[in-house]
Amino acid sequence: MSWKKKMTLVVLIVFLLVGSSHSGIWAWERWDKNDPVTDEWNMIDLVVARPAGILAGIAGTGLFILTLPFTIPTGGVNHAAEKFIVSPFKFSFDREYPDDNM
Repeated sequence: MSWKKKMTLVVLIVFLLVGSSHSGIWAWERWDKNDPVTDEWNMIDLVVARPAGILAGIAGTGLFILTLPFTIPTGGVNHAAEKFIVSPFKFSFDREYPDDNM
């Protein structure tokens, strides 16, 4: 690679890092709980994310059953149950509605 291409790549990476670090700060300053966009995100949470968590819990239960022959000998049944079954159902049923969106 020539030095011009290397310098261009370095400059682009620096701009990317600087720009991505500041975009979160700008978004935080503009965030308002009474914003109608927040209401839209809450509805997406209710209509899309929570049912997806239920489906993930159902699929995780099936996957947990399939992995039992491997997790019983190694003693990882509790860890597998936590990851495949409990976490998705906690995501769907145990969280408050609406979230703080933070």
